[in-house]
Amino acid sequence: MDHVFIYWDNSNIFHEAQRLADARCEGPGARYRVRIHFENLLRLANADRPMERAVAAGSIPPEMRHLWNRMEGAGVEVRLFDRGSADRGEQGMPDQMLQLCMLRDALTYNGHPGIVVLLTGDGAGYLEGAGFHRDLEQMHERGWRVEILSWAHSCNQRMRGWAERNGVFIALDDFYDAITFTEPSRPGFELAQARDSAELDLSRRETA
Repeated sequence: MDHVFIYWDNSNIFHEAQRLADARCEGPGARYRVRIHFENLLRLANADRPMERAVAAGSIPPEMRHLWNRMEGAGVEVRLFDRGSADRGEQGMPDQMLQLCMLRDALTYNGHPGIVVLLTGDGAGYLEGAGFHRDLEQMHERGWRVEILSWAHSCNQRMRGWAERNGVFIALDDFYDAITFTEPSRPGFELAQARDSAELDLSRRETA
């Protein structure tokens, strides 16, 4: 089965993009102006292959509603959580929900594994027998091909090394100009110009 199953940790991907925007000196207030180009990142994830399922986890501030609507319109299942709650914030419940989806899909498609594409750098919990890395190992043992898309500076090194040996690791840094754009500075802030996303070049994108 060559269909792709995408699991997208939006908070991890976006917040680390903010760090990189600062590091790349994209003008004043870069971390507050950078945005993810959703369509290009989704295409980078599926690499023009048939997409069986895509699930994204994120938070519910109203200013993000337009993004979630676009994702849902493209066939992505969006699961939102209240980032203001300590026990249901961006780091706990969203990760667990994505992991549950991964394991349920592994059971549903038992005997017919596909390609799991994980967008996160979070490898926490491995030593306790939990977390994304452990789930990927279990899926791989059952015949699933594995691809991890993450920012190089923030990906858990144990998880990245495992992916490079057993599947594919894609450094999002290599596609930064295509999967991000920047908004202009807001009135009253130091002047900074907007930047549009570059064209996405999939010829550099390895697949499992």
